[in-house]
This record gives sequence, C-alpha cells and structure tokens, in this order.
Amino acid sequence: MSSSELSNRISKRIAQEISTGSLATGEHLGAQQVADRYGVSRTPVREAMQFLEKQGLLVREANRGYFVAETASSDIPELLTDKWATDVDDYQLLADDWLMDRLPEEVTEQFLRQRYDLTKAKLNDILLRAVREGWAERKDGYGWRFLPVAKTAEAFDEIYRFRMAIEPAAMLEPSFEINRKVLEEQRRMQERMLESDLDRFQPEQLLKNGSLFHEEIIKLSNNPYFHTALQRVNQMRRLMEYRAKIDRNRLVEQCTEHLEIITLLERGEVADASYLMRRHLSGALKRKSPIAWSWSEEIVKEK
Repeated sequence: MSSSELSNRISKRIAQEISTGSLATGEHLGAQQVADRYGVSRTPVREAMQFLEKQGLLVREANRGYFVAETASSDIPELLTDKWATDVDDYQLLADDWLMDRLPEEVTEQFLRQRYDLTKAKLNDILLRAVREGWAERKDGYGWRFLPVAKTAEAFDEIYRFRMAIEPAAMLEPSFEINRKVLEEQRRMQERMLESDLDRFQPEQLLKNGSLFHEEIIKLSNNPYFHTALQRVNQMRRLMEYRAKIDRNRLVEQCTEHLEIITLLERGEVADASYLMRRHLSGALKRKSPIAWSWSEEIVKEK
C-alpha cells in the first residue's frame, strides 16, 4: 500500500471518529498517539492530519500540534465520503473467509498474499487491523494464527446471555463507582451518533462506539475481570455484527437506551440503571438473534 493510500485511510478513520463523537471537539491528536492506535508509522499520520486540516476538521496550533476543530461538522465532507465509497474492503473479505471457515487456523503471509493478490504492505495493514480487533495474532517466529470468533447463531446468543449476566451484576459490585467525566464523554458520544448521518459511516465505527459504551460502564465496577471478560466477548462477536446492515431505527433505540442508563447513573440510581442494562441487552438479543440465525443459514448454504 502506498503512503498516500494509507494516509487516505487514516484520514477516513479520524474523520469518522470525529463525526461519531469518539474524538471530542478541541481534543488533542498527537501523531505518535494516532500511529500507535492504528498500528502505522507517523509519516502517513502526519499526511492525514495535514489533509484533514485543509478540510476544516483539524486545526494546528504552533508548538502544540493538531486539535479537533471547534467547527468540525458531524457530517464527513463529501470529498472524503465519495473517495472512500469506492475502496475495496480486502479486510472484510479476509474476515468473511475466516468467519465462514474458508481459511485454516494457521497461515503464512505468502499464502494470504497469493490468495488475495495483495502487496506485502497492504496485507500487513489488514493483519494489524485484525490484531487490533482481536481475531488474529502473529505466531512466534513465523506465520499468523486466527483466533476463535462467534461463527454460529448459538454462539451469538450465548454471548448476549453471558453479557446479560455480567454487565448488570458489575454495576451492583460494592466497588462500583460513578465517574462523571466518563459519563459526560459517553453522553456526548451517544448524542453525536443520534445527530449523525449513519449512511456515511462504516459499520465497524458504529459497533466500536456501542462496544465502548458498555466497556466504559463495566469498567466503573473497578473489577478488572468483568472488563476483561466483556472485551473478549465483544471481540468474538465483532465479525458477525459486521454482517448486519446499518438499521437507523435500531441504532436510535440503542443510543436512546444508552442515554437513559447514563441519566440514571448521573442521578446515583445504580440499581435502576442495572435493571435497565439487563432489559437493554435482552432487547438487543431479541432483535439480533433472528438476524444471526439467518446468517448461520447462509453460512451453511455457502459451505
């Protein structure tokens, strides 16, 4: 992948995070910070930031670096969305092949490059993203290993029932402590998503924001085992969630319920928030389970 192509993709991801509220107005963006987050070098990050400055999404301050512009719109500029809409998603192709058992558990880079006709740089970018999203890891010495994910409707349902058990319970832990700064950040993000034009954003960004809400809330339990368990199952369900089409009505309902949970926590009504969290997850299971079973039937047919 060329430096310009990579910087375009980084521009897209930063713009999406601004538009969906993951990056707040006025928030500082360090080149090394962004490079570490996306698993790339600082050169394409700097190019991406310069481009976004020209688009009005970032502002540069002397001796301080880049910040999210106060006037940054919730809409990604047309120039960006039009350009990115034509990108071929090789990552999703690889993810679908693993989800549908078309790939062995352990592979070499040469095998993947030949199978998908990828350059070494582009394959590296795809694999680093898979690592960040929790379903691939580099083997000691040589090759790559793909990790377990939810591939069946049964597994998908089990994950949601597991979440229904641990997330409300974590909120009732004696060590649970309300952090108003965290709640304010999550409120801002959920409200920003409701204001956004969802058709402009990729499913992974919307899924990331939804997962982050639940992970930030469970983290308030101050019990790291709850947080770690939730992170793991969120990674395992990610690829099946990607197969869903963006449903505006479903997302509005999801964000609205997130905001209701935040409001209860802000009032100190933790028990009521815990009850609402369980009801929220139960509703999500009822909505998503039929879709997951439909996916499973498609997978069986394609195999």
